[in-house]
This record gives sequence, structure tokens and C-alpha cells, in this order.
Amino acid sequence: MTTTTGTTTTSPPGLSGRAAGLVLAAVLLASFMELLDATIVSVAAPAIAADLRAGEAALQWTIAGYPLAIGAGLITGGRIGDQFGRRRVFLLGLAAFALASAGCGLAASPGLLIGMRVVQGLAGGLMIPQVFGVIRASFAPAARARALGAYGAVLGLASVAGPLLGGVLVEADLFGLGWRAIFWVNLPIAVLALAVGGRFMPESRVPDGSRLDLPGAALAALAAVLLLLPLVQGREWGWPWWGFALLACALPVGALFIAVERRRAARGGQPIFDPALLRVRSFSAGLAVCLLFFGALGSFFLLLSLYLQAGTGRGALETGLVILPYAIGSILTSGVGAALAGRAGRALPASGALVLAASQVVLLVMVRGGEPSSWALAVPLFLGGAGLGLTAPSLINVVLAGVPGRDAGAAGGVLNTVTQLGGALGVAALGAVFFARLDAAPPGPAAYADALAAILPWQIACYLAAAALMFLLPRPEKETPRG
Repeated sequence: MTTTTGTTTTSPPGLSGRAAGLVLAAVLLASFMELLDATIVSVAAPAIAADLRAGEAALQWTIAGYPLAIGAGLITGGRIGDQFGRRRVFLLGLAAFALASAGCGLAASPGLLIGMRVVQGLAGGLMIPQVFGVIRASFAPAARARALGAYGAVLGLASVAGPLLGGVLVEADLFGLGWRAIFWVNLPIAVLALAVGGRFMPESRVPDGSRLDLPGAALAALAAVLLLLPLVQGREWGWPWWGFALLACALPVGALFIAVERRRAARGGQPIFDPALLRVRSFSAGLAVCLLFFGALGSFFLLLSLYLQAGTGRGALETGLVILPYAIGSILTSGVGAALAGRAGRALPASGALVLAASQVVLLVMVRGGEPSSWALAVPLFLGGAGLGLTAPSLINVVLAGVPGRDAGAAGGVLNTVTQLGGALGVAALGAVFFARLDAAPPGPAAYADALAAILPWQIACYLAAAALMFLLPRPEKETPRG
């Protein structure tokens, strides 16, 4: 049962015991599945190309279509959940994601695979922004910080699990499925999350009776595509002038989006994103932190995988095993990060970012000193995972601490969009440095080591800047009572 106060629907003090744990498990399973699909395809790309006879452009779109679609839909998806019911929209997005995953697994041509990847992304854009609203509706304030911390831990773990799981599934060739197993594995996860969510998840919404802000939705999607498309595809296109023109157009479109949303809010309407949220210091500063942090993180695994496979001759599975210590470090410290998410404030994510920077310094020294063994690489990678486990769980809680409950879905959509944008920016900018150094060097393993060494200082700088910006964030113990 829910009660309506003003313009928001609020739940009772929160679920407890088994029901709360099951609801959290459902949203975390769905989140892990969606985040995994953002990285797992990269490792399977060679097998996909060989089986479907896909060219480079088709392969690039198989990878790029997903983040483009999800980035275009996250903000709108968040507000759709706020207005029509977060539980309902979450379950709808989850079911669509599962069906699209099956479509990817059955794809008989590159075109069909690309289309299903886009549908996956659109479904994720409906599903993922609801996570924050569902957590708010399901947990009392004391337990909410721990739940958000657990989500942050999943966010960090999924970013390192993709390459490992992708390598295992492709080389294991389960039931003769080959690369298709990376998509079929989503179905049992989705079915379990649907069953649990349908039974135990409470409904919450903002029942103001207003229609969906279609102009705002269109402008948000256009701005996201204008930003992400040139960043994701720029290198494949050869960085043409019109790609930079598209990127430049994102600024006026974004400004128009803010103006339209501000005008709608002033007239008493319900915009898909209330610009007043940018006046919440924890939220606006947190977006800048996430842009830097996930930009460095997203580019790291892609470029490290290239170094390990093309530069040292390791296969997909061996590359995943080399990265395994990162996942172990993240798992071991994520519990601490989640437990302290509501009490430690900005000090915990800042310290994690500093640990990450230190791990990159150690890796830089190793790479410059010659080809390190897998055991040697385990040291900086484990250290980096430990830093990630300290940062990701508490960072999400700090960023969302002051966001009003009525805007939880929209804020979640913006936060996820910025995370996607950070990853795309990192891949584009640091990838450009990596490949420029690679092209300028004589062919051979040493060229990949030199290229990796060239981007590590930039990643170190991103982590240090993120740590410094975290001290602009308030402590999250007390939520702002704004709805």
C-alpha cells in the first residue's frame, strides 16, 4: 500500500528481511546483466566477425549500437518510470532486454545482430534508471545507503567481469553455441529477476497526471546521440570534420534542452529532467566526478586488453585470467565500501580513487621496464580492483544523497548517461593517444607497450582529479528532505 503526499507517491518506511533482500537481488541481477553486455561483446568480436562474415564497420556498430541506444534513452526512461510506475517500467524493460538478448543469440546476419543490440540498449534505457527509484521505495533511509552501495559494487564488478566472462564463454563453446552464449546467458538471469521483481517489488510513481514531456525526450535523445556517436565512431570514420561538427552541435542542443525543461517546470509541468537538480551540489559535482572516474576506467580495460592480446600474444581466455585479480580485489573491498557507504562520506571514494591512481603508477613502471609476467601484473591489477571496490559503492550514494525522491528516476537516468558519456570520452580521447603512438612506432610487441605507457599518465591524472573533486561533495548521512 502506498500513500500520496503532494505530487509524489511514497512507500511505507521500507521493506525488511527477506522481501527487501529479494528486491535488491532482482535489481542488482538486472543491473549486472545490462552492464556486462556493455563490455562482453568486445572480447567475442573476432569470433562474431568470423561466424557472420562481418566487416569492420558492422563489428564496430555491433559494439557501438548498444551504448548509443542506451545513452539516448536513459533520461527519458527515468521519467517514464517516475510517471507510469517504476516497478512496471523496470519489469517491462527487463522483459524486452531478455527478448532482445535472445534475438542477438539467434542473429543470422550482421544487420540483425546490430538491430537487436540497439533494441537491447533501448530496453536498458527503460530498465536501469528505475533501479534508484525502486531502491528508494523499497528501503528505509538507514538501509538505503547500503543498498546503493551494493549497486555501486555491482557497477564496478561488472566493468571488470565482461572481458573475463566473455573469454570463458567463447572458448568454452557451451553446447556448441560459441559466441552466442554471451547473449543466451542473459535469459536465466532475466527470468529469475522477473519472477522475484514481479512478486516482491513495490510500485512507486509521481502521480501528477501530466503527459510525458515529448519535446524534452526528443531533445535529450538527440543531444546524447550527437555526443556519443562521434566519440564512439570517430576513429572508425577517420575523425572527419563533420564528426567534430556533430560533436559541436551537441552543445546548443543540450542548452536548448535545459531551456525547454526549465520553461516546462516554471509552468508547473513535469519535465523529464528538472534543471533545479543541478543546484544540488552533491549531484552536480558528482556528475563531474563520474565523468572523470568512469572515463579513466572504461578506457583502461579496452586498451589493456589490446596490449595483452596484440602486444603479448595472449588469447581471449588468458587475457581474462590476467584481469581476474582486478575482479578479486574489487570483490574483497566492495563489501567494505557498501557497508560504509552511508557513514564514510567523501573520504572513502576519494581514498579509492587515490589507490587506483597508485595502481596505475605501478603498472606504468612495469610496462616501461619490459614485458611483465601474469603474476607480476596481478599486483597492480589487484590494487586497482581494491581501489574500485572502495570507490564505486560509496560514490553512488554520495552523488544521489540530496536528490529528491520524486526525481529519483530522472536523476538515475542522468547519472547513467554521464557514466556512459565518461566511458565514451575515455575510449575516444585516450584511444586516440594509444593508436597515434601505435601508428608512429615500428610494428611489434614493443609498440603496444609504448602505447599503453603513453595513456597511463592520463588515467592517473583523471583519478587524481576525481579524488580532488570528491571533496566538493557533502557527507551523505542526512538526506535533504525535499520530497
